[in-house]
Amino acid sequence: MSKVRFITILVFLPLYTILAQETTLSKEEAVAKALENNFGIEIAKGQVEIAENNASVLNSGYLPTLTGTAAATYNNNNTTTEFPGQFNEDGSPRDDISIDGAESQRYSSGLNLNYTLFDGLGRYYNYKRLKEQYQLSSLQARETIENTMIQMFTVYFEIARLTENRNVQKQALEISRDRITRSEYSFEYGQNTKLDILNAQVDMTNDSIALLNTEQQLANAKRDLNVVLNQDLSAEYMVDTTVVFIPKFQIVEYMDQAIANNVAVLQTETNLNINAYDIKVNKSGYLPTIGLTGSYGWNRNQNAPSAFLTGAVFPGTNSNSGNYALGASLTWNLFDGGSTTVSVKNAKIAYANQELLRKQVELEVNRDMQNALALYENLLKIYRIQEQNVFTNQNNFERSREQFQLGSITSIEFRQAQINLLNAQTNKNLAKYDAKLAELQLLQLTGQLLNVEL
Repeated sequence: MSKVRFITILVFLPLYTILAQETTLSKEEAVAKALENNFGIEIAKGQVEIAENNASVLNSGYLPTLTGTAAATYNNNNTTTEFPGQFNEDGSPRDDISIDGAESQRYSSGLNLNYTLFDGLGRYYNYKRLKEQYQLSSLQARETIENTMIQMFTVYFEIARLTENRNVQKQALEISRDRITRSEYSFEYGQNTKLDILNAQVDMTNDSIALLNTEQQLANAKRDLNVVLNQDLSAEYMVDTTVVFIPKFQIVEYMDQAIANNVAVLQTETNLNINAYDIKVNKSGYLPTIGLTGSYGWNRNQNAPSAFLTGAVFPGTNSNSGNYALGASLTWNLFDGGSTTVSVKNAKIAYANQELLRKQVELEVNRDMQNALALYENLLKIYRIQEQNVFTNQNNFERSREQFQLGSITSIEFRQAQINLLNAQTNKNLAKYDAKLAELQLLQLTGQLLNVEL
């Protein structure tokens, strides 16, 4: 087996084996898997569930509290009563009185009900604040999802780029292999020198190494995507290399609505609402608190027998009792040393700071959108230019190949035309996916990343 044929089999056989086993992972499937399996998104969903639980009526303070108590006591006593210096009528010492195994038992139970009828509207505004916290957690989860989508598509498009580069390099390797074969035939017929064969072999070796390196990069990129999708690291698949760009007028429409949809702006507005409720919650300290209480109790006492001074033994007694109680209370902190006043002032300052932060975020979002739009348009132009450059280099390469086969140009000139075409194709692939990623980042700023077909 010739060296050329061995290198070709070495490079292409693993590729054919892999491609035969791979299935295509579409963009929609990748998004679905990321939403379902990604660790970061799962954690964000858990945070939203916590916020939802906190915002429920069970955590609002509107419901009463009911506590139950129960107790039981058992005593077993042995007692001896002595009468020192006392005598019976016949003059004999008075006998001691002993009671052994005197048992006594006590049982009690009770229910206590407490309900705050009015607390200065503190719990009302706190409940609304918890609702806003839930909304904020939802927005934070959305931000996590958007960032994960950008991360996922960055790796997905890197796989697509390397896949197209691999196909281009496979073509270059095939051309180099044909060139060696032609050089060997030409050498046999005395039309060139051994140097031409060696040059062709060197170029084929370089193409083989470049292809192997691309294969390694492609395998690494797939493992990176498997981590984002939380699936088996050894999973093999192909990706969709088609890219469709959104029309310019639609992007402009999204940008006009960005302030109402951008997740960072929405978070600052939600925080502003939370600060507004903080002011009202703190102001509730100026008002009284009215509460209602209720209780029910039951007691049972089983008393042990006891001795009297007369020498008689009084038998044990049993008693049962039950009681009900209702009450109301009013508590008004007429002066708390000024802590409520300080809390209200600080809450108002926090609200004012949040307003400034919202304006800052809106300004930064508008700046970032303008920069992202300019970058996107520039990369899109570069991509169109690179497409034309590929067309030009393809024509140049075809004519160079014809001239090379006719012996009008040297192998070095032909190789340069081949390299120019290879560079043009790989640059076009890079420009295409760079432009698409810039578009996705622009969509994220407009708040439409999760709402459009990608």
